Amino acid sequence: MRLAAADPFVQSLGIECVDGGPGRAAVRIRIKERHLNFNGSCHGGVIFALADTAFGLAANSHGRVAAGIDTHATFVAAVSRGDVLTATATEVSRSRRIAVYRVDVAREDGTPVSTFTGTVYVTNKEVGG
Repeated sequence: MRLAAADPFVQSLGIECVDGGPGRAAVRIRIKERHLNFNGSCHGGVIFALADTAFGLAANSHGRVAAGIDTHATFVAAVSRGDVLTATATEVSRSRRIAVYRVDVAREDGTPVSTFTGTVYVTNKEVGG
């Protein structure tokens, strides 16, 4: 949770960490006017940033710096102003150097909004060190 609080970009979007532990993280955002695109729906970049934040927190939760090397996202439902989205990241696999995560983004009512997968390279450097 302290990693999210120390990230100016995450803070600027209004993303908050709601849960975390080894290999997992959950973050949330309430969609506001500033998050909308020219079509009046939530910008895909905001949804991607939410999923990417959960991914980064989960990947770095073991205490070693883990840098993203590949991500993929799908968008399956539109998001409107006022919606509250939660992105939940789960570790799929982890070795000494590579780890894979799945992130599910959903509305408060459970409606799936996006799926995201990400791979990281795990370094020997300590997080925050």
